Amino acid sequence: MAGETNGRVERDLPLANVRDIGIMAHIDAGKTTATERILYYTGKTYKMGEVHDGAAVMDWMVQEQERGITITSAATSCQWGDFRINIIDTPGHVDFTMEVERSLRVLDGAVAIFDAVEGVEPQSETVWRQADRYRVPRICFVNKMDRVGANLERSLTSIRERLDARPVAVQIPVGLEETFTGVIDLVAMKSVAWFDELGEEWGYEEIPPDMRDRAEEARHEMLEVVAEFDDELLEAYIHNEEIGEEIIHRAIRRGTLDASIVPVLCGSALKNRGVQPLLDAVTRYLPSPLDVPAVEGENPYTGEVETRPPADEAPFSALAFKIMSDPYVGKLTYFRVYSGSLKTGAFILNSSKGQKERVGRILRMHANHREDVDTVCAGDIVAGVGLKKTSTGDTLCDPSHPLLLEQMSFPEPVISVAIEPKTKIDQDRLSESLTRLSDEDPTFRVTYDDESGQTIISGMGELHLEVVVDRLLREFQVDANVGKPQVSYRETVTRPARGVRGRFIRQTGGRGQFGDVEIDLAPTRRGSGYSFESKMHGGEVPKEYIPAVDRGISEAATAGPLAGYPLVDFEVRLVDGSHHPVDSSELAFKVAGSMALKEAVKRAVPMLLEPIMRMEISVPEDYVGEVISDVNGRRGRIEHIEHEAGRQMLVVLVPLAETFGYATDLRSLTQGRATYHMDFFKYDEVPAGIAREVIARVRGH
Repeated sequence: MAGETNGRVERDLPLANVRDIGIMAHIDAGKTTATERILYYTGKTYKMGEVHDGAAVMDWMVQEQERGITITSAATSCQWGDFRINIIDTPGHVDFTMEVERSLRVLDGAVAIFDAVEGVEPQSETVWRQADRYRVPRICFVNKMDRVGANLERSLTSIRERLDARPVAVQIPVGLEETFTGVIDLVAMKSVAWFDELGEEWGYEEIPPDMRDRAEEARHEMLEVVAEFDDELLEAYIHNEEIGEEIIHRAIRRGTLDASIVPVLCGSALKNRGVQPLLDAVTRYLPSPLDVPAVEGENPYTGEVETRPPADEAPFSALAFKIMSDPYVGKLTYFRVYSGSLKTGAFILNSSKGQKERVGRILRMHANHREDVDTVCAGDIVAGVGLKKTSTGDTLCDPSHPLLLEQMSFPEPVISVAIEPKTKIDQDRLSESLTRLSDEDPTFRVTYDDESGQTIISGMGELHLEVVVDRLLREFQVDANVGKPQVSYRETVTRPARGVRGRFIRQTGGRGQFGDVEIDLAPTRRGSGYSFESKMHGGEVPKEYIPAVDRGISEAATAGPLAGYPLVDFEVRLVDGSHHPVDSSELAFKVAGSMALKEAVKRAVPMLLEPIMRMEISVPEDYVGEVISDVNGRRGRIEHIEHEAGRQMLVVLVPLAETFGYATDLRSLTQGRATYHMDFFKYDEVPAGIAREVIARVRGH
């Protein structure tokens, strides 16, 4: 590409021919394998990498290659015919769902991949709901049709029932399990066959005679659904007339774009069957940047809502959705361009931070390989070098046309470990490395415990922290001792405390300090956090000091009285106070607010809360009794049990503190035949006996 920033830009292909898509699924459904095949068939790579060999291009981190899973979203770009497809391959493991969340925020469409044997699995349900939240149009690819037990109909039923979606099969398989050879295209009414081992040579053939009736029936089911999206198609269908392929494609595209239907294709990525028709479906049915609503934000100076159309002539606007440390070029900032164009070396405004940044280089990424480009335009997903102040979720825009896009929100971490460097050299490295890692990952937090002098790192699960520690040791060359995982408890109050006074008075030789406040404290519903309201009508506490009282209270709430855990789910009203015309200051009222909260919490009977996880355990029927017994021993509660073919799905609520090492225990209980998935559900009260143990342990008694 060439062109001027926000000026006339010469595109190498029309915006209508760009697709920004994500590939999402449960762990082990075959996302990365499918992406590898896409890169191979589009000429982006010359050799297919296999996940099980640790050679997948998109799983480029050492930790991904060793574990055979995707940990970080990898971005790439490829060409299929006249179309450019920008792809983000997202993780499937629950500890990394925020990688999926932030990717979905900047994508226009998605390919959901399902295992033909398992159908909809717990994590695919989680990412599907995330895509629902952002109204991302999807197509489905039912993978592993060559596996024993593969069943397209069962997969369609699970999509319908578990995801509350409306799947429409546009293909059916030719053969099943070890006899699977290809698919029947229900739009063209042709059989799609692959003629070589690598799946490069493929083409259309007549439908096998023994499958003709089944294909006619499946086509009829497809047309019955998609006819409602196109009047011309409906007319022809009702009168039993010949229907052209383009009309059917048009109807499927309309239904897909408004998220009314989900086209379903099938194949086996590992056996190189079904990937090229999937690429055709991406270009035919998923949206281009022109098909999604213009991005909306507010002017940071006037507060007025403004839109930016996906046009190269519009003012530049983009969202930074991922930060990555690169050993060669330093900090990489991934961003999606919504409007306008940007040239290397240009200055842009980070409207989230109110600071100007210069884009030193722009790179089109291919996993961890990169290609320099001069200019990027609307619809592009690229990485910038030189954006020092930018973090995940920040808006980048034209300085003369400021815009602030909706911020991303991230969940609080639920698990922590203490980490300490082994030597003085490691100490300096550790601090720098943790800063870089927390820049990259907004769900990873680093705090310093003043009392114990320990550095505490927190994340979304055991695997999340395990990977972070592994990266510290290998990538950043930091030698450190790591403690056992600790649960991130919370504290809250159980009853109101009214009329609590906080007075901070210091008289020194010169000007003194005077702050005096009275507050009411009350518990609120679980998950509501903290809220502050001023009920001051007179001038007892001058207006300019009220924000300082709020700050003092929220800072004091970072450590509760029981065991120093953050205080949550309470509201404070400032009801009275007094000030001194000379000695009052923001600092004095901040301290007074802090003192008032600490006193109020003591009176309000504080209690400990613990994270409760929602666990879905898929168990063969022979082992259900043992697994339920084990869950009960972990203070777990069975919510309900779903029956599947030969297996049972237990939906369980269990405290996080009781889940450490569960993967190993479940394997030994069921001879490795059960699987489970777990994500955070809510915070709830800790039983009194256990709360006493936790508090005593923290206080060192």
